[in-house]
Formats: sequence, C-alpha cells, structure tokens
Amino acid sequence: RSDANSNIELVANLKKNGVLKSQRVEQVLLTVDRGHYTQNNPYEDKPQGIGHGVTISAPHMHTLVLEYLKDNLYEGAKVLDIGSGSGYSTVSMALLVGQTGLTIGVELIPELVAQSIQNIKRDQPGLYESERIKFIVGDGKKGYANAAPYDAIFVGAASPEVPKQLLGQLKPGGCMICPVGACGASQALLQVKKLEDGTISQTSLMGVMYGYLKDAS
Repeated sequence: RSDANSNIELVANLKKNGVLKSQRVEQVLLTVDRGHYTQNNPYEDKPQGIGHGVTISAPHMHTLVLEYLKDNLYEGAKVLDIGSGSGYSTVSMALLVGQTGLTIGVELIPELVAQSIQNIKRDQPGLYESERIKFIVGDGKKGYANAAPYDAIFVGAASPEVPKQLLGQLKPGGCMICPVGACGASQALLQVKKLEDGTISQTSLMGVMYGYLKDAS
C-alpha cells in the first residue's frame, strides 16, 4: 500500500510502487490535493467514507483509472464521470483534458454534488469558474445525453453488465472504464473501447470490489 502523511508523499509512494507511471498523471495528482476531497485519512491508500453511505476509492485505484484512460483524456476531450462523489476523479480528469475540454460529473445524491462544488472551489477555484467542469444531480445509469458523445467515461460504481445507455453515449474511438459483476462479490474492472466502425472490444483489467450503482428509484 502507498500510505502517506501528505499528498506529495502519497504521489511519491504511488510512483515508487509502480502504480503511477506517466508524467501527465503524476502532475495532476500533485495538483489535486486529496485532502480537499475527503476529511478522513485522505493520504491512506484505502477507500474512505464521504457521507451518505458513499466512499471515495483508494488512491491507487484512482491512479490506475487515470492511467487506463489517459490516452482518451487529451486536450479538448469530453469526459463523463458517473458517481462523481466528492469530485476528486472529476477534477483530475478535467485537468487532463485541458483548457478546451469538458468534464461532466453525474451524482445521484444532491448533498454530494453540493459538497463536490465546495471542494473544487477550495482546491481549484479557477477550474470551477471556467465552466470546464459541470456537476449534474442525476441517475448515473442514464449518463448525460445533453453533452454526448464522450471521448472517455469512468463509472465509479459497479453494474451487473456494461451499462447500455452509457455505451450509447461513448464516441467512436472512445474508452469507458467500468466495474462489472455481482453486488458484494468480486467484480472485473473492464476497459470498454468503441472502435471507429462502432464495434465494441472489452478487456478485463483486474479484479475489484466497488459499491453498486444506485438509480433514482
């Protein structure tokens, strides 16, 4: 585990342990201080509660997701973050897609959306004011069709199968990372790519255990 006492030390440990590989992702992890997105042991390498029965993933998982998605997180890309929670992954991806990118976080719990906006205003005020990042209170399974299609989609909660509506909002050439499997059992973190001709390829990256994607009902 990459436990640490500060954000700088956490990033150094993730790098030393071989989780963090690319300079672009390293720069973003140094810029976005995890301490602004969870009050509980933010630099410990394990999931932490952020209220309302929701957790923020362990730092090594956030790092792996950014590494797996980074080729689709280029300047000007459009990104969808499902189950955006405290806003940590949303902000990280927004910084990776730069001044001309757009990142949308969708979160079912209104209080978490309000909290994530406060977190960003504290950590990255310029980013929030630029309107390169938006938060929507909504059902993650339905995505956000208004800004589709997306170059990259991250689903931060598990589903029994790849969410069809989200797949429909993925651009040809796009990539989605989503945990798939039964609730409370081992799940697979899938990398789902939509090829230019619309065909789908999926790769199982690793075994994971995520909370389940809740819907509005």
